[in-house]
Amino acid sequence: MFKLSELVRWLGLTEFEILVNLCGLLVFTITLAFKISGTLNYVFPELMSDWFSIFSPLFFVDICNAYFCVIVGIRMYLDADNKRKVLHRFMWSTYFLVLIAIFKYLLCLKLSGKMGLEYSEVFSPIFVLLQLVAVRACQLPNS
Repeated sequence: MFKLSELVRWLGLTEFEILVNLCGLLVFTITLAFKISGTLNYVFPELMSDWFSIFSPLFFVDICNAYFCVIVGIRMYLDADNKRKVLHRFMWSTYFLVLIAIFKYLLCLKLSGKMGLEYSEVFSPIFVLLQLVAVRACQLPNS
């Protein structure tokens, strides 16, 4: 298993962002279990029929993380001597959030059947993100 410090370095996410993602994933898992089991279809039929409403906790987490990254980026930019490093971190966070959000959106479209997407097309943002993480992991110093 990876240590938290390794995950923070390799993914370029802070501990707070990881915590927010895990909380959103917990709520998503609960709503997905209700969707699959069909227990809430009787109480909230219009809510549980749409895949975008099931994925809404994950989209909300992306919005919260984007807001957090913008605030941290602005504060770091104003306080830092090395503006290039701050800009690099902000761009990495932006790439990460955009690619994950595109993946979730394409997955919702695929599951709802609105577009005839192949799974290779749906997972292409994840493939790009994995390549970026691999490059980032190779560039980091060993410590």
